[in-house]
Order: sequence, then structure tokens, then C-alpha cells
Amino acid sequence: MTESTDTTLRQLSTVERDGHEARVATLAQTYQTTPEDLWDAVTTPARIARWFAPVTGDLRLGGRFQVENNAAGTVQTCDAPREFTATWEYGGEVSWLAVRIRGEEGGAASLELEHTAVVADEWWDQFGPGATGVGWDLGLYGLGLHLANPDAARPDDENAWLLSDEGKAFVTASSEAWARASVAAGTPAEAATAAALRTTAFYTEMPTEE
Repeated sequence: MTESTDTTLRQLSTVERDGHEARVATLAQTYQTTPEDLWDAVTTPARIARWFAPVTGDLRLGGRFQVENNAAGTVQTCDAPREFTATWEYGGEVSWLAVRIRGEEGGAASLELEHTAVVADEWWDQFGPGATGVGWDLGLYGLGLHLANPDAARPDDENAWLLSDEGKAFVTASSEAWARASVAAGTPAEAATAAALRTTAFYTEMPTEE
């Protein structure tokens, strides 16, 4: 179950966006499929619903979309079947996505996902890049399962899996991997580790009823 996180490449950087310093988290994963099939899997609503979440709206240049129980956004650029960019609007905040696909040796294809966001320092200090990075890791893992079995439906209760030993192991490995990326980007190791532990707890601890 942790194989997906072990083979994902992660990188952190900063850029200026609309006059603010923004943090960029980049993930890259290779799949045993063609670039055309990978593009179809990440841009076709019926397929997105099988590995990520139901999506409604207009998935074309300039179109608006809504991910069920998640973000909305606008498709800003589209160069099929190689790249698209979109806004990612959630909780009153706007961030930006870039998804790039390319062919690899041996008939494989790689997906690079770049998420750029202006993040408050206190939030970053508390959770680090894993706050969103773990979620993207889970998405890329689900994408891999879908590509291996395109007709399979998403599990009815994904939260139950997150609370299972298998799910907790995946989230822990993902959080630790993002902590290593954070250290490589200049974060002190102790701070990166503490943020990773808080992120793991956020994803895997059962909420208590008051």
C-alpha cells in the first residue's frame, strides 16, 4: 500500500503570485499506461468519479467545475493531451493547479501535478506541505488503482479505509515523505517532523463527539 508514496517524486519551492509569496508543491508519478489514456482518466468526468470524486460543470477551456464536497475552479489553459491549468477554489481561498502528462520509456506515462498556494505562515508551521500533499498523494494512489482496473468503482466508505491499519500506514508514509521534502527545501528537521505528525493525526484520528 505504501508503494505509491515510495515512487512519487516531490519537490517544494516558492514563487511570486499576484504580489504575494506562494508555495509550490510538485508531485510526479509514473503509470503503466499511455499518455492518451492518462489524459482521459484525469479529464473525463465519468472516470474522475471512479478514482477521485464526482465532478460537475464544464471541463473545457474557460469552463467552471465543481468537485463534490471539495473545490471548485475554472479551467485556465488546455493543451490536450499534454497539460491543463486551473484555479482551485476552496474555503474562500484560491490556489492554482497545473497538470502535465508525458510519455515515458516502455509504454508508460508520467503525471506531474503542481499546486501553487499562498499559505499563512502559521498554517504552514503547524501542518507543513502534507496538509494538502497527503490529499494529493491519496488522489494519485487512487488514480493508479483506477488505471489498473478502470471499471472498478470508488469504495463506498473511504474514511473507513483511512482509519484502517493500511490507510494509516499510507498516510504516515506520505506525511513523512513530505517532511523530507520540506527539510530539503530548508525547513529544520525537528519542525518538519512535528508538522508531519500533526498532519498524520488530522487525516487518521477519529473525530470525538462532544
